[in-house]
Amino acid sequence: MEKFIPDEKRLRLVEDNYKAIRERVENAALKAGRNPNDVRLMAVTKTVESAYINKALALGCNLIGENRVQEYLSKKDELHLNGVEKHLIGHLQTNKVRQIVGEVDMIESVDSYKLAKEINRVSAVKGIVTNILIEVNIGREESKSGVFAEQLEQLLFQTAELDSIKVKGLMTIPPICSDEKEINQYFSTMYATFIDIKDKKIDNIDMDILSMGMSGDFEVAVANGSNIVRVGSAIFGERKYF
Repeated sequence: MEKFIPDEKRLRLVEDNYKAIRERVENAALKAGRNPNDVRLMAVTKTVESAYINKALALGCNLIGENRVQEYLSKKDELHLNGVEKHLIGHLQTNKVRQIVGEVDMIESVDSYKLAKEINRVSAVKGIVTNILIEVNIGREESKSGVFAEQLEQLLFQTAELDSIKVKGLMTIPPICSDEKEINQYFSTMYATFIDIKDKKIDNIDMDILSMGMSGDFEVAVANGSNIVRVGSAIFGERKYF
């Protein structure tokens, strides 16, 4: 197999982009009256070659997110992952659960009791507790995964009964919006939902993490309480699909 040689120009671009995005996240937090250390920048690695991911890791990135189980598993041995937290952020099918449980630190995209039960079952077999986020379909889009807001509490109570998973918060991907006011409304609603659940203090449910905001809208998400922003193309450049 031909050895992959990274493009030096793109490596420099990744460095410049990462530093710029890091600064923008910090500035967005300060503008919102928040501590910048309370907002984590996730580098989303979908379709990105390992050399460019490792460049971001060398710059201090300590959190990566991958969308697909097979892609992550195929790249992980080439990545410099010491001290790096790994999340699965894409839709997870139940038949892929066995492959990914124990390989990542968190699964952000749990959207049904069926999936939660399977993650719990596999985690129990492996003797571990898997941290998860519940994905909320805040825009009620048929084309997207995630539980509708009115079904969230029921799913949380069901999931709280499972011993080998731990709910650590919520994740969302809002609809594509035409203006900042519209996206702000979705993020504001999501934050209100997050705080409402936190205030209910459901046993075995932590509301520590609100993962929302991507390359095009992360500053608005930070202004609305997000503490993980998931940024891919703004760091690594436009995705190349093969």
